[in-house]
Amino acid sequence: MTSTVPRRGTNPDSKELLRATLLGDPPEYDPFTGAHLAAGEERPRSHSARAGLEAPRYCRLCGRRMVVQVRPDGWSARCSRHGELDSSMLERR
Repeated sequence: MTSTVPRRGTNPDSKELLRATLLGDPPEYDPFTGAHLAAGEERPRSHSARAGLEAPRYCRLCGRRMVVQVRPDGWSARCSRHGELDSSMLERR
């Protein structure tokens, strides 16, 4: 029998990531490199990330690696703590 209780520290129904992205809040962490921007850390982005062709790989709120799925019509990215972000929500297809 499998448990339906979510793992500790997870919140799959959270909309924090979507809210912060849509409101244009400055990110704590770089969504493409995971660099802690608030602490002044810098890492170079790939060419495709700079061109806006890549899905974010890190949560902009906590810096955790996200589960990313790239589809023919866009992408989706999910942080275990801050929820899901989809390219269709951002009108980026």
